[in-house]
Amino acid sequence: MTTQLIDKLAGVPCENHAQSDGRKITIGDGFAAQSYQYADFDGLMDPLIMVDHFVVTKPTFGTHAHAGMSAVTVMFEDSEGAFHNRDSVGNDLDLAPGDLYWFKAARGAIHKEAPCPGARTHALQVFVNLPADHRHDAPSAFHLKAQDIPKLAGDRSTARLILGQSQGITGQATPDLSLTLLDISLQSGGTFTDHGTPDEHAWILPIKGTSNVAWNAGATELQPGKAIAFAGATDISLSSERGAHVVLFRGHPLRQAFVQRGPYAMGNAAELDAVEAAYRDGRLGSID
Repeated sequence: MTTQLIDKLAGVPCENHAQSDGRKITIGDGFAAQSYQYADFDGLMDPLIMVDHFVVTKPTFGTHAHAGMSAVTVMFEDSEGAFHNRDSVGNDLDLAPGDLYWFKAARGAIHKEAPCPGARTHALQVFVNLPADHRHDAPSAFHLKAQDIPKLAGDRSTARLILGQSQGITGQATPDLSLTLLDISLQSGGTFTDHGTPDEHAWILPIKGTSNVAWNAGATELQPGKAIAFAGATDISLSSERGAHVVLFRGHPLRQAFVQRGPYAMGNAAELDAVEAAYRDGRLGSID
């Protein structure tokens, strides 16, 4: 959903962790977001490219294209009403509070999304990188309903296992790469622990309330809106004295070069130019 035109080349991380407050984006009086970019985290956000934490109450974005990555919508349970999605893969559906929609754009596809009348959508829009040998795949998508998402119990805490694996439980698998996504609610005095592997990265976004995170190589306090990424994502422990809402992504980094331009991410500028030309020529499909 980010519309800024930025070219970025991926690097190899050399730091243990990085934090960022992101950037505020507002469009009219119906869309507000905090946007977090790959470049803000010293390569430790990999395999994520961008995350927008947003609230939208009015149609804001018209028909647009994606390519070279997956655009993922993560609906929070406190959303009100439905969020309508259409795409050139043939899907035309409403997302309910707590749902997920994974749109693998790959070689290029068309997308349109907007809150239904009277709705308030509170969600994440996540751009997930694709392995280079899958960037030119045929586009595809899947819809995961809230009632089909497993719930995990911690010590005065619960977590929705939206994607991947945690605590011996397996949730929805992701195409082309391994990614775990946990939507964690901590009560007062609560803790939740997730175990990864030494070769994984973690990216954590505090949504509400003050919390603390400790992992094998460090610990820090988390204030709402200040995201953290780190390598060696083993033994991740989250806690809060007064209660908090936190989102945790964990996955194996791709460590591959990419160039991003708005809603596209390809291996080089020439590939981006080719995708933009295909979009202008109407070769990425249609939803009309």
